[in-house]
Amino acid sequence: MTTQETPSAPTIAPSARRRAIVSSAIGNGLEWFDFGIFSSFSLIISRLMFPPQSGAATLMVAFASFGIAFLVRPVGGVLLGMYADRAGRKAALSAIILMMSAGTLLIGLTPSYATIGIAASVMIVGARMLQGFSAGGEFASATAMLLEYSPRGQRNLIGSFQACSQALSFALGGAVAFLLLHNLTPLSLQQWGWRLPFLFGALIGPVGYYIRSRVDESPEFVAFINQKRRTPQERLSLVDIVRRYPRELLATLGIVAVCTTSAYVGLIYIPIFASGALGLDAGTGQLGMLVGAVVLLLMSPLTGYLSDRIGRRRVMVPAMLLYGVLAYPLLASLVNAPGAVSLIRFELVLAFLMSFFWGPSAAALAEAFPVQIRSTGMAIVYNLGAMCFGGLAPLINTWLTKVTGDRLAPAWYIAASVVLGTLGVLVMTQRESAAQEASLHA
Repeated sequence: MTTQETPSAPTIAPSARRRAIVSSAIGNGLEWFDFGIFSSFSLIISRLMFPPQSGAATLMVAFASFGIAFLVRPVGGVLLGMYADRAGRKAALSAIILMMSAGTLLIGLTPSYATIGIAASVMIVGARMLQGFSAGGEFASATAMLLEYSPRGQRNLIGSFQACSQALSFALGGAVAFLLLHNLTPLSLQQWGWRLPFLFGALIGPVGYYIRSRVDESPEFVAFINQKRRTPQERLSLVDIVRRYPRELLATLGIVAVCTTSAYVGLIYIPIFASGALGLDAGTGQLGMLVGAVVLLLMSPLTGYLSDRIGRRRVMVPAMLLYGVLAYPLLASLVNAPGAVSLIRFELVLAFLMSFFWGPSAAALAEAFPVQIRSTGMAIVYNLGAMCFGGLAPLINTWLTKVTGDRLAPAWYIAASVVLGTLGVLVMTQRESAAQEASLHA
C-alpha cells in the first residue's frame, strides 16, 4: 500500500518553522535527558529506593527500574498517537511535556526506602511509568509536527533535529553526571547530589509547554482536517492500521530496532558495563557516553543533509553494515584492555557510524504513513521497538552476559538489530523508488 498524498499546505514562514523545530526538539530532548540521567544514576537509585540487595542483584534491579518505563510506552504511544491524529499535534505535545516533567519531578523528590519503606519503590516505579506513558507519544507526535513543517527537499535535514535533540540530551546528561561524580563526595552524591539533574529536568517542562503553546498547528494536518470536513473520511482503528499497513509497520520497526539498540546498548549499557564489570570508574563511563553523544550531535545534521541529496539507502545501509561488523572487535578491545582510551575509541567510532542512520531515520519513519495515521503509526513501531530493543536491552544484555559467560554477547545483539534495520531501509526505499518511478510514467 502506498502512502497517501495530502492536500498542499500553505506557504510556511521561516519563523513559524523555527518555532516548530524548537518546540518539537525540546520535548524529545527532555525525554532522552530524563532517561539518560536515570540510567547514569540507576545504581544509586536502586540502592536508595528499593529493598537492600547486593552484587549482581543491584545491577539487575537498576536495569529493571530503568526498563519498566518501556513496558507502558506502547500503551501511551498508541493512545497519545491516536489523540494527536484526531485533536492535533499541538494539543498532544502540550499535554505530553507536562506529564513528562511531572514524572521527572517525582523522581527528584521521592524520599528514600530507609525513610518511607516500600512506598519509595512504588513512587519510583509510578514515576517511571508516567515518564514511559508520556514519552510513548512524544517522538511520534513531535516528528509528525517536524515533517509537516518541512519542505520536501529538506525533510531528512529538518528531521535530523530529532536526533540532534536526543544526542544533545545524552551529552548534557553525561556532562552533568560526570561533573557530579567528580566534584561531589560519594556521601553527598548519595544523599542529595543525584537528585539535582531530575529537579533541573523538571524545570524544562513549563518552559517547553510555553513554547509549544505558541506554535501553530501543523499546516499539513490543518489541510487534512479541512479536506475531511468537505469529504468525510473513514476513521481507522488500531486494528485497521495494522491490517492495512503491515509493510510500513514491519519495515519501520526494523529501522527503530537498530536505532534504539545503538543508543541503549552503545551509549547507555556499555559505559555502565565498563564501570560495573570491567573496573572502570563511573566518571570514565560517563565520559564515554559524552563523547559518543557529541559526535552524534555534530554529525546527524550532516547525514540528514546528505540523505536529502543522494538518498537514504546510500547513506543508511553502508553505515549500518559497517556498524554491525565493527561492534565485535571494538567491544573485544574494550573487554581485553579496559581503560578510558578503549572506551572512548568504542564510543567515537560507533557514534560516527550511528549518525548516518540516526540523521535520516525520523523522516523515514514519518514519511512511511499518511497524515491521518502518522502519529499512531509511528507510535506503534517506535515504542514497540524501543521496548524490545532499547529499554530492555541493558537488562537483556546483562542476562545474556551472565548466562553465556561471554562478555562480548552485546556485539551479537547489535548485529541482530543491524540485520533488521538493513532490511527495513531496503524495503522502505524500494517502495519509495517504485512510487517515484510510477509517478514519472503516469
